Amino acid sequence: MTTGTAIRSEDFTPRADGTPVRRWILERDGTLVRILTYGAVVQSVEVPGRDGTRAGVALGLKDTAGYEAHPGPYFGALVGRYANRIRGGSFVLDGHTHQVTRNEGRNHVHGGTRGFDKRVWDAEEVPDGVRLSLVAEDGEEGFPGRLAVAVTYTLAAGGALRIDYRAATDAPTVLNLTNHTYWNLAGADSGSALGHELRLAAGAVTPVDGESVPTGEFAPVDGTRFDFREAKPVGPGYDVNYVLDRTGEKPAAELYDAGSGRLLTVWTTEPGLQLYTADHFDGRPFTACAGIALETQHFPDSPNRPEFPSTVLRPGEEFTSTTVYGFSVRREMVSGRGRG
Repeated sequence: MTTGTAIRSEDFTPRADGTPVRRWILERDGTLVRILTYGAVVQSVEVPGRDGTRAGVALGLKDTAGYEAHPGPYFGALVGRYANRIRGGSFVLDGHTHQVTRNEGRNHVHGGTRGFDKRVWDAEEVPDGVRLSLVAEDGEEGFPGRLAVAVTYTLAAGGALRIDYRAATDAPTVLNLTNHTYWNLAGADSGSALGHELRLAAGAVTPVDGESVPTGEFAPVDGTRFDFREAKPVGPGYDVNYVLDRTGEKPAAELYDAGSGRLLTVWTTEPGLQLYTADHFDGRPFTACAGIALETQHFPDSPNRPEFPSTVLRPGEEFTSTTVYGFSVRREMVSGRGRG
């Protein structure tokens, strides 16, 4: 297959039950990405900094055993069938109440006890990347409908990582997919990512209650610590969904590390983005705030919130979603910040 991306695959460490896992390596224009068939995990992303040195900027683990031992952070995984939270682990669809797995207190989070992040996906090479696919049977984790889902990871000219999601169902269901990579542009082993400068094209958030489930409000960010419409350093204590502005070609987010000059730019077709600063990391294997997650998504608890964009998928429809992570460098330093 002739493309601009160098592609190869290799055996990776198997699951504890012996299930084989493969690793796919994509390289183009200075970017190197490693993708696992376990959890459709983005294991690592390496990009150059201002000095030309390439470093890993995504938090990842060295073997499958590590991912199985530390499932909760969802390092680099594809999360589904429903990313984020569903209140009470239940929702009503077409007059029928569906009880899904409650794996965070009384609520559902990130696909349940055996979500897509814990599955081994089928894989095939495609132009400029790899396509991973699986089937979630009707009733898995309580969700209705037999769902066929695929994600394609490709590297575009310039080294941008593009993620394309596709899904179809044989019965009405709900679906919310995201990638759960944690970014540290100074280097995945450099300690805290706090202090990275963040800009978000979002004028509102969906506030949450004490169970981290949205209250249903749309709260303007004006005059609050949630306002990142102009770039500013990221502090601790963020785990909130932003309502993205729909402004054509404007990026949803930009994350910048002044020390290395690395700039991450995020484009997405999704209406929301979860900013998570990983304050709860306890050193096993990463310390608090070692990475910043920018999870493009539909809103949490949408199946119970008709005022939110719908996450319902019906037979005959195709779910599609695209997110692109672009990488570049600001070459010059001016007053402690990069320019250019």
